Amino acid sequence: MKTPFAPIVLAAALGLSLGACSSIRVWPFGDDKPQAGPRIPANAVAYQCANGTRFYVRKLEDDSAIWLILPDREVRLSKASEGHYSNAATVLDLSAGEASLADGPANLRGCKAG
Repeated sequence: MKTPFAPIVLAAALGLSLGACSSIRVWPFGDDKPQAGPRIPANAVAYQCANGTRFYVRKLEDDSAIWLILPDREVRLSKASEGHYSNAATVLDLSAGEASLADGPANLRGCKAG
């Protein structure tokens, strides 16, 4: 019984051509290199706390609420008064470039903008 020659040649050619494609860039949406440093969400202010915790605050257009962007989740907080935002479990106080955050058992104070 003879082995068909064409499928073997086709498989070899396909393997060689795929190997050559590894240097071709097919992702059209920017570099595929990792970005250096943390990525700051658009229109957000970064806050760094003394214990190393970093979070971001993005004010909504009508200034009635903000998005608090934590490392593990995002939370919408309604404006309670000038510089004070909260929901049932989280309270954020913003004043003079600093923030204090009470989020469940976590209490962060003196977090600096920038």
